[in-house]
Amino acid sequence: MGKLAILKEFWDFLRVRKKWWLAPIIILLLLIGGLLFLAQSSAVAPFIYTLF
Repeated sequence: MGKLAILKEFWDFLRVRKKWWLAPIIILLLLIGGLLFLAQSSAVAPFIYTLF
């Protein structure tokens, strides 16, 4: 429940304060973090390394 509460609070922050430019930055950081996580511990690692 903690992670969902953080996402809801972040969404409310974006909506109320009109900081929509933060959304793509956060999404990009999450995608890069997911790629790094996959690169450490899977058979997909050689394919991810070719992207960089």
